[in-house]
Amino acid sequence: MALLVEMSKATDESLRAAARGLARRLMIDVARRGVLRGRGVGKLRRDRADRGGELDLDRSLPALVDAAAIGGVPPVDELVARRWARPELALCLVIDTSGSMTGARLAAAALTAAACAWRAPAEHAVVSFARTADVIRPIRSSRSKASVVDAVLSLRGHGVTALSTALRKANEQLASSQAARKTVILLSDCRATDDQDPVPAARACEELLILAPAEDCEEAERFATTTGARWHPLSGAAAAPAALAALLDHS
Repeated sequence: MALLVEMSKATDESLRAAARGLARRLMIDVARRGVLRGRGVGKLRRDRADRGGELDLDRSLPALVDAAAIGGVPPVDELVARRWARPELALCLVIDTSGSMTGARLAAAALTAAACAWRAPAEHAVVSFARTADVIRPIRSSRSKASVVDAVLSLRGHGVTALSTALRKANEQLASSQAARKTVILLSDCRATDDQDPVPAARACEELLILAPAEDCEEAERFATTTGARWHPLSGAAAAPAALAALLDHS
């Protein structure tokens, strides 16, 4: 996958397009197979109609028939309604682009973005950051997985590591979510290089999970200990979906 990402930067236009297309399809498929547990979508629930929702005619029919037989109106609490419960999970992936975005780093970021899309399809955001934080996909968007993966594969490394700015942007994205669980996924070595302390922004997250490069994870481990976050070393791009699942499914 890292080789495909490097080939997607080739000067030959046809080779570049072919490599990018293959990398995109492969990453979406690999990420899908790495998602084994619950999805972040709302569930259809049935409840008494006096609690709101859309009338379920099939399940309310007995009460309607009984009321019609005596020329009356059925009590609302005897009718059944359907309503969508809030999503179980909302995710905001935060990708550190302050260092060199090699093929392996880009592949890991794109795979993680695709895994987030499979895991929380209703509400997931993707933010990249160096000196500033940029929203690649807002928390609610019609932007496709393929388009997001393409955007991530186009990222280039540069600049200062403004970790506090990035975490605040992630919290802004999750603020409007109605999900039961709101989680920031930080893909970074957590080595802030600006003059802002990232700890308050990290502690403001309802849940912060960190994926750090296995070969450079000491600072991420310290940051996780200080902020109460959970973290997992990322040994390579292909390991990203399983590492994400391990963090999300940790009990």
